[in-house]
Amino acid sequence: MNLYILRHASAGTRRANPKLDVKRPIDKEGKQQCLLVGGYLAALNIQFDRVVSSPLKRALQTASLVSNETGYEGKIEITDALAPEASVAKFQELIRALEKYDNVLVVGHNPNLAVFLGSLIAPGRTSIRLRKGAIARVDCARLPATLHWLVDPRILRGIYSKATKRSRSKTSRK
Repeated sequence: MNLYILRHASAGTRRANPKLDVKRPIDKEGKQQCLLVGGYLAALNIQFDRVVSSPLKRALQTASLVSNETGYEGKIEITDALAPEASVAKFQELIRALEKYDNVLVVGHNPNLAVFLGSLIAPGRTSIRLRKGAIARVDCARLPATLHWLVDPRILRGIYSKATKRSRSKTSRK
């Protein structure tokens, strides 16, 4: 199974009240991050068999926007195994349940998402920094899993801006 681990996109400032923070949506920058990541995955011709998200609004919005960009037409599964308070054991149980699929996108939160990624590739040894909107591709065919790549939206934004600029400067024709 190819597991794509995505941290939710930018959602502004954390709210002090946990009940309000659960409902915090992604912001304008977050929408742009989703479009960049979704466009990147679409350019790689990645088709998801399953999309799974944390129940929090910002994660669901991220999952929805990215999956739309890749042409995913299925329902987004919601699970507490990706919620901010979820444990590594719950996450690994989720991964075992998803083993029958080829390409799976999971969307969650830091700090536990970075710990979950670390538990797959180097159990008990590492945590990997995931910025908002960052996505990692992990091959889970056997454990420990293999990290194939990790892309940050800032990298995608830089690549996109370079690709859209002209290679030659404008010259006047008289």
